[in-house]
Amino acid sequence: MTRTILITGGTRGIGWATALLAAAEGWSVCVNYIGNDEAAAETVAEIDAAGGRGLAIRADIAKESEVVDMFERVKAHCGALDYLVNNAAIVAPAQKLAEMDIGRLRRMFDVNILGTYLCAREAARLLSTERGGRGGVIVNVSSLAARRGSPGEYVDYAGSKGAIETLTIGLAKELAGEGIRVSAVRPGFIDTEIHASGGRPNRGLRLGATTPMARAGKPEEVAAAVMWLLSDAASYTTGAILDVAGGA
Repeated sequence: MTRTILITGGTRGIGWATALLAAAEGWSVCVNYIGNDEAAAETVAEIDAAGGRGLAIRADIAKESEVVDMFERVKAHCGALDYLVNNAAIVAPAQKLAEMDIGRLRRMFDVNILGTYLCAREAARLLSTERGGRGGVIVNVSSLAARRGSPGEYVDYAGSKGAIETLTIGLAKELAGEGIRVSAVRPGFIDTEIHASGGRPNRGLRLGATTPMARAGKPEEVAAAVMWLLSDAASYTTGAILDVAGGA
């Protein structure tokens, strides 16, 4: 049976690496993105070349109508859904909370919290065995920031990831009887493009050197952890938050 996965923010970083690993399993891989059509097309081509069946869906996960439409497109194109990876998130330039305006805070929480909740809601509706689904797995992407708080840099981002960890724990208990497992990965300092969007492109490499393993992580290393949580090897694992942080 062909499996179907939807990965939000699936055209770069951890999402992209997960898409390629899923493609190597021969799955139908739907990647969500918000603005870069060229990167989306390249990712679909890479998915197809790796042995999967790719589909790119442009949607702003902070907008309910676009999230609902995205899941409808997945169902129409693939017939069903088995896995959701809630990976899409944003970060903003380093600031102290006293300097942050309401526009920044609203966008941060709209995307990172509300968007993740909306996607998890729609996945629950499709996957639930009580609603006619065949069960499945949701994996949320948190961050080491949820534990560290990111003072003086991104306390808004850190707080948003803390909310995702609470969602993971609660939703795992809520959906366990409906054939759905819910877990999270908590990446540490990973060398991805998200640091550049926060104005510090070398942040991952710089802080990665301070970890016990003395290096930044690679997107593929986080993706491997995501794939394990999705797999049948993790069949008795739900509500887990798995650190992939080099010992930090």
